Amino acid sequence: MLPTLSHSKALHPFESQQPPEQLNGSQGTNRYDKKHCQISANTDWQAIQCWLNEFYDSPQTLRNYRKEAERLLLWAINQRNKALSDLGREDFQYYQEFLADPQPSTAWCGPRAERSSIKWRPFKGPLGEGSQRQALIIVNALFSYLVDAGYLAGNPLSLIRRRNRKLRPQADQAISQQRYLDHKTWQLLKEHLASLPIETVKQHNHYQRNRFLFHLLYLMAPRVSEVSSHSMNSFRLYRGQWWWFVLGKGEKLGKIPASDEMLGALMQYREHLGLTPLPGEDDHSPLLRSISGGKGISANMVYRQVKSVVKDAAGAIRLENPIQASTLEKASTHWFRHTSVTHGDDAGIDLKYLTRSARHEKIETTAIYQHAEDDLWHKAWQKLKF
Repeated sequence: MLPTLSHSKALHPFESQQPPEQLNGSQGTNRYDKKHCQISANTDWQAIQCWLNEFYDSPQTLRNYRKEAERLLLWAINQRNKALSDLGREDFQYYQEFLADPQPSTAWCGPRAERSSIKWRPFKGPLGEGSQRQALIIVNALFSYLVDAGYLAGNPLSLIRRRNRKLRPQADQAISQQRYLDHKTWQLLKEHLASLPIETVKQHNHYQRNRFLFHLLYLMAPRVSEVSSHSMNSFRLYRGQWWWFVLGKGEKLGKIPASDEMLGALMQYREHLGLTPLPGEDDHSPLLRSISGGKGISANMVYRQVKSVVKDAAGAIRLENPIQASTLEKASTHWFRHTSVTHGDDAGIDLKYLTRSARHEKIETTAIYQHAEDDLWHKAWQKLKF
């Protein structure tokens, strides 16, 4: 029999609660050696606050993440009589069932209300499959962060394998995200870009612009409108490091780390244009230029330029690599955004950083681009011989 919350007990937002010491996480069975902890947190709620502070610049993400972390914490204490840092693999099996039917509903569910209201409840009602999946993906990101921070010894959600559909995107969603270049196709495209002729001034101008453009598409995962609309000073030095500040979808401002490789590509392009190696704050000139080097170019022109390059690359490799050629023929600018996120995941970049760099509202959206397990599965299946 699972522990249950009394129908008459009122639930309140967590900041108004003071759980007893055995439930606040200070003595959690999954706590790591405190001398290795890299965050200033001694309780589970303090640790959650450290995680949430990572998303201060994205209000909607912050609200969603806080909601899911608070739901889990309230459930652990009130329904399981455990601290969050006591939870194990079996507890999350029960939590998945709970999300589909929060009981007792009078204690857990109610209409939307202010956090200060006595009518406030953690849920409006049972969560559908998509919302359950999103909740568990967010919780998984929380636990991964707490493990990385040295607060927890392990992530019990990492034991849930692919048979558990709650933590994986729907099959049709995954299939719809195949618009990216695998590593072999990307390598062939890079080799084609490097081999472009530079004998005439016009050829050299095309070469330098294409080199910068494809570095930008791959390393910064921009939307095509962002490539055409931003100026050179969107690359800025901030707290001793270079970032790309982007006004993106929905007029939302984001920032993306500019790696040394990206800065090198920017410097080479600027030097080709006769500019200083790095832009100043007052450099409002276009980020990507016409071949003459003066005016900026439209999003449509960026799209057409990318299509021209990948089509030429497909023609160059068709005899020896027909499959990769076929893929390149279909590729467009947005494919490189998908490719960037997918290859970032393959390289081991944490999901939370991929989400922030791609500027996705939901971590679930970024999770769609995780293909590493499929690659390992496919490789393992080659061992089965006829």
